[in-house]
Amino acid sequence: MKKLAVVLMGLSVLAAVPATAATVVPSGNRSIEQPQVPGGSASRTKALKTSYDAKYRKVIALLRNDKALRQKIVAVARQFDISPLHIAGAIVGEHTYNVDAYDRLQTYYVKAVSYLGSSFSFSYEGEDIATFIERPQFARCESLPGSYAVWTCREDVWNASFKGKSVDGKQFPNNRFSAVFFQPFYAGQTFGIGQLNPLTALQMTDTVSKVTGAPTLDYRDPQAVYATIMDPDQTLPYVAATLRKAIDAYRTIAGFDISQNPGLTATLYNVGGPEARAYALKAENERRAAAGQEPKLPEENYYGWLVNERLADIEALF
Repeated sequence: MKKLAVVLMGLSVLAAVPATAATVVPSGNRSIEQPQVPGGSASRTKALKTSYDAKYRKVIALLRNDKALRQKIVAVARQFDISPLHIAGAIVGEHTYNVDAYDRLQTYYVKAVSYLGSSFSFSYEGEDIATFIERPQFARCESLPGSYAVWTCREDVWNASFKGKSVDGKQFPNNRFSAVFFQPFYAGQTFGIGQLNPLTALQMTDTVSKVTGAPTLDYRDPQAVYATIMDPDQTLPYVAATLRKAIDAYRTIAGFDISQNPGLTATLYNVGGPEARAYALKAENERRAAAGQEPKLPEENYYGWLVNERLADIEALF
């Protein structure tokens, strides 16, 4: 196994996160046995007449056989001051439990180009997202700093005011904001080597732009959003930014350093909402402290459990 060497770079946008005394969460799983895999993942795998093990071997082979991809992962990891194991772990988890990896990286580039010429919109029943977020319920989001805060606020407004409700005579689905407005082909759709959904990309676009100099994404140009998340060169920074956000949220909010545990960052990449989850863990540990109990450590889900369980395979790639 080659020795993993990661050069950490301090970038001003990342250095803005205050240094706090955080409890380091050690590597490895907290659960002895893998948590239950959701039925949806099992159904997709069965429909494709494959298995989790076969999908795992396929994505590991893609990473092992493509030196250029591994080099891209290492370079992006340096930019965002994280270990490449976090990026590779997220990729492995997504392609094991979500959609099969393509055999060759070139296929992702071809798919990216195809979206630029496609005709689709971010909309629901004829109301596009630009019109939808002009509704007064979203007014409080407009003055927030940065794309992450703005789009997280809009997602919160959706959950509180629209999800599963009838508003102004229009019934809205009891489903996620990203599934209703940002997945025009079918709900649950994610794309690219990082299997990102468009809402996550829109949330992270300011961070990616600050770190890499890439242009920001515009929700009024869905073709460009999809092309970005399909193109490995463009999407890897979004994967890294999402993982960086999770690490920072757990350090600054919950008081845990999860940077040594790729299974935990993979879990948060899978489930999303790292800040809300960090606040929930903080609140739980405050209750436990008041009761004289030991604090609860962050825990991996089924997806992160696999990443930690097979971490030696992933480390061997770098």
